Amino acid sequence: MSNKLQKNASSAVRFMLLAIVAAIILTPFYWMITTSLKNETKVFQFPMQLLPSPIEWENYAKVFTEQPQFLLHYWNSLYIAVLVTVGTCAVAALAGYAFAKIPFKLRNVWFLVLLSGMMIPSEVTTIPSFLWFSKLSLVDTHFPLIIPPMLGAGGIFGVFLLRQFFITIPNDLDEAAEIDGCSRWQILLKIMIPLATPVFATLSIFTFLNSWEDFLDPLIFISSSEKFTLPIAMKLFTDTAGTAWHLLMAASVMATLPLLLVFFVAQKKFIDGIATTGLK
Repeated sequence: MSNKLQKNASSAVRFMLLAIVAAIILTPFYWMITTSLKNETKVFQFPMQLLPSPIEWENYAKVFTEQPQFLLHYWNSLYIAVLVTVGTCAVAALAGYAFAKIPFKLRNVWFLVLLSGMMIPSEVTTIPSFLWFSKLSLVDTHFPLIIPPMLGAGGIFGVFLLRQFFITIPNDLDEAAEIDGCSRWQILLKIMIPLATPVFATLSIFTFLNSWEDFLDPLIFISSSEKFTLPIAMKLFTDTAGTAWHLLMAASVMATLPLLLVFFVAQKKFIDGIATTGLK
């Protein structure tokens, strides 16, 4: 009986600790949502309103009236993030399969050279990248926001994840497929990629999140307002008179929705990918 009581007490303590941590993590989200529904004069009211009264639903409509191009900025971020995610997964699948299953000279050495690219801070390559894209007349386009992330640290991370997963798949499976007449492309597309679905879910979440939240690259490469992405558009709610916090939080709530959707759709596969990648 005492063991059962100890087990129940231990479970209760763990639950309380998790509840406290969850409350701390969710507090900023709660403040963001409640602020988005408050009148501008009540945002910093003291004592603080835990629940907005009255609820200002029109704040969400005001976002589009204050910033008429907000929907365009939303679309820019969405399609860039989708293209970067799809491209990164494609590049990672090809390179990861090659490093894991195709023998070639100095394969492990080249893989270490590739991994060393993750150790170079992106800020180091910012000026050379800007000069290069400027000579190619690609500044103030979305090209620098799409292609480089596929081949940069995010793409290298994807190659690492896919290689580690493909290594865990027995070579007998490849050999059996080759005996049945499958080419390398068919083995990759029909066998390896379907097996790696959890890893692709993990990589997709990280890649989409990084692209969606990227602020530095759009700030450097984009100058036309119609080509802004959401992180830059958020800055437009601040001017010399101050920050319209109620509108900024309403815009932030709308900007958070795609991230939540991507995570909840891929949640189970994401957890499986974290749990299985690199394990034999």
